Amino acid sequence: MHPSFPYESGRSRGGDYGSGVGGVRGRGDVLVQSHPGLEDSLVLHNALSSVVEEAQEHNVDDSSSFMNDLPLLKRMSTTPSDVFCSVPGRLSLLSSTSKYKVTVGEVQRRLSPPECLNASLLGGVLRRAKSKNGGRLLREKLEKIGLNLPAGRRKAANVTLLTSLVEGEAIHLARDFGYVCETEFPARQVAEYLSRPHTSDPTESYRRKELIHATKQVTKELMDLLNQDRSPLCNTRPQHILDPIIQRPLTHFSLISHGFGSPAIVAALTAIQNFLSESLKHLDKVYPSGNNLSSQQQQQQQNNQLQQQDQKPKDLVGLELKK
Repeated sequence: MHPSFPYESGRSRGGDYGSGVGGVRGRGDVLVQSHPGLEDSLVLHNALSSVVEEAQEHNVDDSSSFMNDLPLLKRMSTTPSDVFCSVPGRLSLLSSTSKYKVTVGEVQRRLSPPECLNASLLGGVLRRAKSKNGGRLLREKLEKIGLNLPAGRRKAANVTLLTSLVEGEAIHLARDFGYVCETEFPARQVAEYLSRPHTSDPTESYRRKELIHATKQVTKELMDLLNQDRSPLCNTRPQHILDPIIQRPLTHFSLISHGFGSPAIVAALTAIQNFLSESLKHLDKVYPSGNNLSSQQQQQQQNNQLQQQDQKPKDLVGLELKK
């Protein structure tokens, strides 16, 4: 998963989050909250795992980036990795409130296509209290960092529940969803239940296995593709490794879902892969793979023997007529 979870856990101890104390790991300026045992058992969205070092972030080759031509961008007086503000999480319990760091780059993405948030919506995302001059004050603050937000601007995308989340919380939600999919989805029980109609006959069991193997292959191809997504998130802008023809729509999806989309799909596909693997295990218990193949071979041999028996009397009759 993406290491760039720019939020501060209310339950972290001592503040030494860089050393991984108190269940939190990360760089000096980035916090990542971990689940016990998650790191070894769960690998989601590996494309988000390569953190761009601070020196690299200032020297990223933007020739292939999709965030270059921004009409809102004036003369930047800050870098995209600078922190614009900290926002309290919307999904946390009161006993464990988290704060997420919002970078200048994230604000730039929220103001740009495909969302094109206006001052009112951006203020809501950043949890700024409504006031008479709230929009003007926000525009002035954006003006100081080189971002122009004109008054009366209209949003471009439909507002969803994901619109209210900053990228750090959206990725955090995707990570927790992946953890639940990996540890709690009843893959074995579902596999055994759905395999029951296919265990009465060895041939049907063999066909079912062939379908499962094909499904696993296609699912893995999709997971591998999503794991290579290099969309900009939080304070990272990794180099693209995919063809722009597919990276562009993946970046669009990431911008709309704020980093939640691809990891969430990979999490769901991981649950499906576990279900498929358990299905193969169950079918192998009923009809082991070797027995399935031998039974088919035996049936083929029996058919050949029957054909030979049908042909043998005719040959004998022919010999007798020749005599």
